[in-house]
Amino acid sequence: MLNCIVIMGRLVADPELRTTPSGINRTTFRVAVDRRYQKAGEEKQTDFINCVAWRQTADFVAQYFHKGSMIAVQGSLQTRTYEDNTGAKRSAFDVVADNVSFCGSKAESGAGGYGAGAPVGNYGGQAAPSAPAASYANSTPEDFSQVVDDDLPF
Repeated sequence: MLNCIVIMGRLVADPELRTTPSGINRTTFRVAVDRRYQKAGEEKQTDFINCVAWRQTADFVAQYFHKGSMIAVQGSLQTRTYEDNTGAKRSAFDVVADNVSFCGSKAESGAGGYGAGAPVGNYGGQAAPSAPAASYANSTPEDFSQVVDDDLPF
């Protein structure tokens, strides 16, 4: 069986970081995701998807993302049922985030933020790097060493 969801979109509001009575951090956030298709003559439609992140991933989302940030979320779909104020049974669907990545540009994230110029970030709740990683495009031949086939482990 397989339950894997990958979405990319913009945060509708700032993430809400809360702590459970047992001391576990939990962040809820909502992602606006445009549909890939649209009918002729109609406006593009958007889905608003509820997400939840736990522990270090929750801390990461709450610290580095804000309303309007472009975000990629990989996780699983979880359903839950509850009773509303009228006593009717309702169902809710949430994406439980396992990994979260930056997707926007630095300009969108602010001066100190990360985005397209940063390393492809799958930080999964770990601290983001303090500076973007070096790229081969701005390096010199002296930055590389010769690899001899005998040195390779395969």
